[in-house]
Amino acid sequence: MEYRINRRTGDQISVLGFGTSYIANATEKDAVETIEKAYAGGVNYFDLATAEARTFSYFGTALGSVREKVLYQIHFGADYLAGTYGWTTDAETIKRSIDWQLKNLKTDYIDYGFIHCMDEISDWQEYQQNGAYRLLLDMKEQGMVRHIGLSSHTPATIQTVLDEASVDVLMFSVNPGYDYQKGEYAKGSVGERAAIYRRCEAEGIGISVMKPFSGGQLLDDSLSPFGQALTQYQCMQYALDRPGVLTVLPGMSSVEQAEHLLGFFEASYAEKDYSRIGSFSPADAVGHCVYCNHCKPCPVGIDIGLVNKYYDLAQNGDSMAAEHYYGLAFHAEDCLQCGHCNHRCPFHMDQMARMGEIARYFR
Repeated sequence: MEYRINRRTGDQISVLGFGTSYIANATEKDAVETIEKAYAGGVNYFDLATAEARTFSYFGTALGSVREKVLYQIHFGADYLAGTYGWTTDAETIKRSIDWQLKNLKTDYIDYGFIHCMDEISDWQEYQQNGAYRLLLDMKEQGMVRHIGLSSHTPATIQTVLDEASVDVLMFSVNPGYDYQKGEYAKGSVGERAAIYRRCEAEGIGISVMKPFSGGQLLDDSLSPFGQALTQYQCMQYALDRPGVLTVLPGMSSVEQAEHLLGFFEASYAEKDYSRIGSFSPADAVGHCVYCNHCKPCPVGIDIGLVNKYYDLAQNGDSMAAEHYYGLAFHAEDCLQCGHCNHRCPFHMDQMARMGEIARYFR
């Protein structure tokens, strides 16, 4: 397992987290064994926006004895009092649902309490007017909620909420389909979505990734909006390469699925290489570095993806980006202008010109 640090909270978070979208499909025995398998493999970050109420007791059984060693995302607005998922902004209903969730999870605190599913500006306004946000803040002041999160699919709404609320983690739908404007939740332009990643990285707001496989569509040639399938490992690597991302939360409902996803850490570079998305990227993505590192190996040893990422972040106001850039073994000014990277780039990026631009900037 690999871990990343949430710069706002100091929490060490497993880059493979646990999504609960499918766990309700398993029997209780299989569900508990799946959760235990993930935890044994190093997973310590679990999202609780699930489909069915019975899921919570599964986690209480599997992780109750190790509660202090795991981190829960719990959503203020996901209502399970009727036995299945419902969405609400009513503070009293949320309070009753949260109390029920904590009881079944066998815990008395929440690591990350989430402002849940703010896809429209009107949702955020209603959330505040109905007292839901005040409830979340009050529970944080009481110590029952340790940190604040936000879940949303919509870049414009995210920007507004981040301007008005102190958020430590953003749950955002991240995959090549959505980033390239393909799929139900492909909200925002390529540039608007990239701006979310850069802002989160610059401000230390960690991103937990929902829908990394676009509901499974990206894994099937017949369902993929591109007409070509990607693998789970390719989608995971793509998400983990976006600025600000801390953890990816694929759904798991069996021990076999958990074992396969944990195999990501033993997989080869070739198995994780998602550069083929360059063949079906939209026009406004061509000529932009997506940090896929398909241009490797650089004969000098420049980590071209990281050089580009730190440059993009520095331009977006990340005060630490320059320090990270200078800490690299090789820099843009070391470029030989050999053209190897240009020939290999699936996005037709002129990296030779880019290296000159970056060198001038940091110089």
